[in-house]
Amino acid sequence: MIKMTKKGEACRQIGAAESFIEKRMALGRVAFSLDELLEESELSAIAAKNQLRRLSGKAIRVSPRQPFFLIISPEHRAMGAPPAIWWLQDCFNWLGRPYYLALQSAASEFDSNPHALQVVQVMTDRPFRAIKVGRVQVRFFVKSNIRQTPTQQLPQAPAPLCISTPEATAFDLVRYAARIGGIDRAAETIRPLLPKLRVRELKRVLNVENTPPLAQRLGFVFEAIGAKRLADAVYDWLPDKLITVPLSPIKNERRSYQIVERWHVLNNSHELKL
Repeated sequence: MIKMTKKGEACRQIGAAESFIEKRMALGRVAFSLDELLEESELSAIAAKNQLRRLSGKAIRVSPRQPFFLIISPEHRAMGAPPAIWWLQDCFNWLGRPYYLALQSAASEFDSNPHALQVVQVMTDRPFRAIKVGRVQVRFFVKSNIRQTPTQQLPQAPAPLCISTPEATAFDLVRYAARIGGIDRAAETIRPLLPKLRVRELKRVLNVENTPPLAQRLGFVFEAIGAKRLADAVYDWLPDKLITVPLSPIKNERRSYQIVERWHVLNNSHELKL
């Protein structure tokens, strides 16, 4: 029902926001922007915000600064929000930024989950504040050449979801090792991925990234965990002249470490040995 003011202007439509949310849920959608609500309901921005405020048990902002909302169905009430993989695509489509599910979160979708993750790891092209909605937490990592990274759609996902390929995931795990628990943790996550890694796709990632120091570390990790075919593929890609790099850049202990000549890697890991 539309209530009219004395000036003949339309006031807020009672229940319009709730009706909009119920229609989204019926379509299997779990997220929406304020603009989508305004367009479909013809509410004013003030009226829409007021109605959403009264529906706090059904809809919640992803962050105080973003007019992007998640729909909380009864099945997700205990978590306080739907799982991130249900709405990341909608969120980044709305933001107009590239993204992909990355690192240990991506590895977990490829059946490599040696450690239970409490945070969803997402790669994008510029810094974003971490998101915490209910018990759902999302942490963002920045990669300037993200659009070149090989990705794929996650099969059988409840919603469209972009994820790094297994080969790109392995490379990222080494690249961001310092932020995910160290090179030993990265190697531990890569090991279960080995059956899914293909030499041709690995070479594609190496060409896209074109970062010999990271490739040296990745090759060392492959060899250390027994993936000779993949290690040889990395070695064949490397240029003839290499600088020596530490396996783990975050370790600063001043002591004598072995330099592995094949990779020109200073092995300062306590666990990875050749």
